[in-house]
Amino acid sequence: MKITGRRKFASVETAFTLIELLVVIAIIAILAAMLLPTLGRAKEAGKRIACLNNLRQLSLAAHMYADDSQGLYPPRSSTNRWPSVLYDTYGRSVNLLLCPSEATIPDSTGSSTSNNVADASPRSYFINGWNDYFASSDPVNDFSGMNDGDSMKEIAITHTSDTIILGEKTAGHGDFYMDLNEGVAGNDFDGIANQSRHDSNPSDAITGTGSGGSNYAMADGSARFIKFPQSLEPLNLWAISDSNRIAYAANY
Repeated sequence: MKITGRRKFASVETAFTLIELLVVIAIIAILAAMLLPTLGRAKEAGKRIACLNNLRQLSLAAHMYADDSQGLYPPRSSTNRWPSVLYDTYGRSVNLLLCPSEATIPDSTGSSTSNNVADASPRSYFINGWNDYFASSDPVNDFSGMNDGDSMKEIAITHTSDTIILGEKTAGHGDFYMDLNEGVAGNDFDGIANQSRHDSNPSDAITGTGSGGSNYAMADGSARFIKFPQSLEPLNLWAISDSNRIAYAANY
């Protein structure tokens, strides 16, 4: 006997319950909370590397200038400062003067009122004022012996891999030169204080103390990240002579 017909199956609809949805949302929130700090650190690391590359390019520009100027670094000047003097050498790109980490912070770089395009551009860096070198030729004036037009001799630097040419300055500090202990307390106390531009706690990036580090270009043409407070302690890497590297260590 042949039986024909259809079997009928009851259809069952499946769906997430409210509790299951809440669990999934909670898991996503936990994963996001775990990943966002890592992504933020990776983004900041990229900015730090870009900033370091800027300093390396500026350092190479200073060396190229010295090669073409009888071994002399750009002269100290109150009107035509180093960003303008090196302008052609670093490719006329004022973007190199600004660290990506502070590109979006208004009025953070202490720009100049100079008529020179480069000098008037926002900056994240300043150059070594070579005060102890100039003071050795004018000891009566202590660390104020430099004058407009004075230039630093490249061969006068003995510790080339551990002497800073250019470094990151404190946001909003407008000086072009890091003047080591000029006058009574040093007119760049605030500028040099920031040794925590990168990888630091938020408050340290402002006060420049406690953690993280900053980028520096050295006299041998290299550039590197130096952790707080190793640019000033146990030796002051902005100084030239051995005695001053020790005497002015951690003064800031």
